[in-house]
Amino acid sequence: MTTSGEPPAALADSFRRLIRAHGPISLMQFMGESNAHYYSRREPFGEAGDFITAPEISQMFGELIGLWLADMWIRAGRTEPAHYVELGPGRGTLARDATRAMKRYGFEPRRHLVEGSVALRSEQLKQVPEAQFHDDLSSVPMEGPVLLVANEFLDALPVRQLVMTDHGWREVMIGLDGEDRFIEVPGQVPMDSAVPEARRDAPPGTVIETCPGAAATLFEVAGRLVKQGGAALFIDYGYATSRNGSSVQAVRAHRKVDWLAEPGVADISAHVDFAQCAAVAQSRGARWLGTSEQGAFLKALGIDARAETLASTAPQHREALMAARDRLTSPSEMGSLFKVLALTAPDWPDGAGF
Repeated sequence: MTTSGEPPAALADSFRRLIRAHGPISLMQFMGESNAHYYSRREPFGEAGDFITAPEISQMFGELIGLWLADMWIRAGRTEPAHYVELGPGRGTLARDATRAMKRYGFEPRRHLVEGSVALRSEQLKQVPEAQFHDDLSSVPMEGPVLLVANEFLDALPVRQLVMTDHGWREVMIGLDGEDRFIEVPGQVPMDSAVPEARRDAPPGTVIETCPGAAATLFEVAGRLVKQGGAALFIDYGYATSRNGSSVQAVRAHRKVDWLAEPGVADISAHVDFAQCAAVAQSRGARWLGTSEQGAFLKALGIDARAETLASTAPQHREALMAARDRLTSPSEMGSLFKVLALTAPDWPDGAGF
């Protein structure tokens, strides 16, 4: 096991020593430890970082998320105390914009940010000075409804892959080639029992990808909603229906790179299986309102009208505002690839956009 304080080069060397001594490690361990190092050592967001998230593209994104949550809270009866909870809040931009929009409608929930990175917490505190920080959901208060949002959180959780070989199902592992480069190899342990019976009879080369961390997160959030009341939005890129194949990728300096090349240097992510997420949440008793494409969701919430309003007050920024709107909603940009999954407590109302 490596430690998060090591520099990336030391992380790669630690992986190599571990593999030489004990054999290949799981893809899930490789991705999990790589991302733990990556997020603990740098601030990856924005033009100067490795990628830009929707809240950084335009204030309209966070404002509309905040209005959706405020609308749900109002129509559910305005129960107090209420809690705004964000998983993986980045720079705090979404929390800042969402809570500002909520305040316009008389909704001022307590702010809870679930963030493990000390460096990112300091950035978030600048945007949301009254925020309470948590390492995980367990310390978030149990009294009062939860209004939760997770934007590009699930995609960074490590995935597990199983591959069909000539000898049956095996877990995808990470080993070394003759030049000490990291490569994918099938494990030695039979894994047929881990594959649903309906999917076992697949041709060699078929890959099944699952995310235990995403399932655990949806299970816990759904349980909170059922017990406390509330609503949740999970926004990420992924599939509305389950499919086979590997979706693991890495981004550095806004470009896709080889995710095996330099562990801890690039952000490794995988597409979210929203069908599986919905099934897990429903198994706990939460209401699944649906899974919508991000573009359709934002348009249903009025992003076009909001862009026009902002442009009318700052005409010099009209072109930039419309470009930001298109980036968030266009099918050729983020509009179709990114999905929005909505959950509520069993007795909460339906939500706009679903």
